[in-house]
Amino acid sequence: MAKRCEVCGKGPVVGRTVSHAHNVGPRRFEPNLQSVRALIKGATKRMRVCTRCLRSGKIQKAA
Repeated sequence: MAKRCEVCGKGPVVGRTVSHAHNVGPRRFEPNLQSVRALIKGATKRMRVCTRCLRSGKIQKAA
């Protein structure tokens, strides 16, 4: 399953870990995805949504 938000499309971003001794290695920054039941056009649908979209109210959670 893709690590991508179904609302805004946010996905993983690549970067580098840098230690105190400046040892550098690759890493991935994963989005904080939550599996929620949302109301979409009056119907309940299970979605994987990032916490930024949840907090900003872009979706309506089902009861």
